[in-house]
Amino acid sequence: MTWTRGTSVSEVLDKARRAKAVAPELAVLPTPAKDAVLRAAAEALEQRADDILTANQRDLAAGRDAGLAESVLDRLALDDERIAGIAGGLRQVAGLPDPVGEVLTGRTLPNGIKMRQVRVPLGVMGMVYEARPNVTVDAFGLALKSGNAALLRGSKTARHSNEALVTVLQDTLAAHDLPREAVQLLPSESHDSVRELITARGLVDVVIPRGGARLIDAVVTGATVPTIETGTGNCHFYIDRDADLDQAITMLLNGKTRRVSVCNATETVLLDEALADHDKLAVIEALQGAGVQVHGDVDTHAAFGAEVVPATEADFAEEYLSMDIASAVVDGVEGAIAHVTRYSSGHTEAIASQSADALRRFADGVDAAAVMLNASTAFTDGEQYGMGAEIGISTQKLHARGPMALPELTTTKWILEGSGQVR
Repeated sequence: MTWTRGTSVSEVLDKARRAKAVAPELAVLPTPAKDAVLRAAAEALEQRADDILTANQRDLAAGRDAGLAESVLDRLALDDERIAGIAGGLRQVAGLPDPVGEVLTGRTLPNGIKMRQVRVPLGVMGMVYEARPNVTVDAFGLALKSGNAALLRGSKTARHSNEALVTVLQDTLAAHDLPREAVQLLPSESHDSVRELITARGLVDVVIPRGGARLIDAVVTGATVPTIETGTGNCHFYIDRDADLDQAITMLLNGKTRRVSVCNATETVLLDEALADHDKLAVIEALQGAGVQVHGDVDTHAAFGAEVVPATEADFAEEYLSMDIASAVVDGVEGAIAHVTRYSSGHTEAIASQSADALRRFADGVDAAAVMLNASTAFTDGEQYGMGAEIGISTQKLHARGPMALPELTTTKWILEGSGQVR
């Protein structure tokens, strides 16, 4: 992906300057004021759902005409239930502890100076994301609660939906005598606006990309503004020889078929070679019976009676986001760990086993933002973690890892209080 200069440059920088100007006001907002806006915004979204859905239908119609994949259309689509869920996310964020001002550590130095480390907002937070208009509201909610201004660069495919949502959010801010510039939508007609956002040093404090591997790589490698990387989800589910097979199949199907377009969907199933042939076959047939196309080594699967689509090397590194899954037979826990180490995107890895030793070895040996022991990969989610809405799932190892919610959108400040001491 390459960036080119275009007509959106002045608009992006102008909005960044406006965000920078209001950031100090947002940083010191009292918690009750922030929570009142979040609850009012949730109510306004539900009250104006018809307007939002009308805009969303325009995006869906354009997407179908453009031949967008069903998985993309699913991420793009809104309905009354999803709007209610988005509003619920704002209410949940309103009910969470405010991280701003939290004292992380403190002590009195030998010279009498009192020192403490406190959480403070990052400042101006840029988001670059694809499809999913719910991210627009989630980003606003988390940014406001953590005292940040939000610059949102959604995709062209969700343009009308995002415009409708941001209008509701800005109207709510204005009704509470807060600056509309606390959340702003950047132009999405070309990649120019992304390049300008990610190189706006001095105006933008952090950029968070959320989307496919190509988008994330382009932002991370092209940015001069600090970035927090949210990664793709090539999530594995390993079924151990000591697994409860019925339970394992239920968890696997939940992770794969609950919603295929999300980053926590299971994309690879790993079968312990020590499983009985009829048990291996039962797993593959359960997937196929649910409408999932299984990709794997034909000969290996034929040995226990399964018919699969021939897999290439690329299949095992694929984030399908569709009713497809890769399948491989591995040599126990160590074989599963080796496969995960080779192909994982570092998002979520899961194991089904009744062996405490197998669970421990898998948990210790796998390097990922989340490890599920006898649970579906679908649980890697900020709301499921009790964090409310999330910005994304960070797969990097600095500052934030896993679901990124309120604490991850703050930094810290050291405050030293003396009584005239000199050094």
